[in-house]
Amino acid sequence: MEQIKAGDQAAFNRLLARHLSTIHRYVVRLTHSHADADELAQETFLRVWSKAGTYRPGTVRFTTWLHRIAHNLCMDQLRRTQPEPLEDPDEHPSEQSGPERLAEARETTVRLERALAALPAAQRAALLLTEVQGFSNKQVADIMNLGVRAAESLLARARRTLREQVREP
Repeated sequence: MEQIKAGDQAAFNRLLARHLSTIHRYVVRLTHSHADADELAQETFLRVWSKAGTYRPGTVRFTTWLHRIAHNLCMDQLRRTQPEPLEDPDEHPSEQSGPERLAEARETTVRLERALAALPAAQRAALLLTEVQGFSNKQVADIMNLGVRAAESLLARARRTLREQVREP
């Protein structure tokens, strides 16, 4: 980050190569729009470049700071629009599964994507940050600018709602 703060384009390109796919995946799952995700991921890294001087090593991990930027941009976007479920979810069942198993897995995935899209944005974000991005509850709280208990409460409500929504009809 010191190199980026000094205007080192090569350092920025290395950082971009290392973190772009992770941020893009998070933003796609949060906004349910590939087009919005492209723009928001790009804006996230533009902010990293322009705000590199505001990052304080030792205060928070870089990945937490980066996700907080992406998260805040997503929340601003989601206040303006309501996401729809992804038409083509990222996870696909194994090609070696039989036709019945493939259909079952696809149906479960569609139900899960719909239930995830129906969650309030904060619950969806907390769940994606822990379950998809692999952050701890403390890191989620930092990214979302919440207390740890508030983040844990969001996660508990999100998980409970998903369990209820994804159950077989």
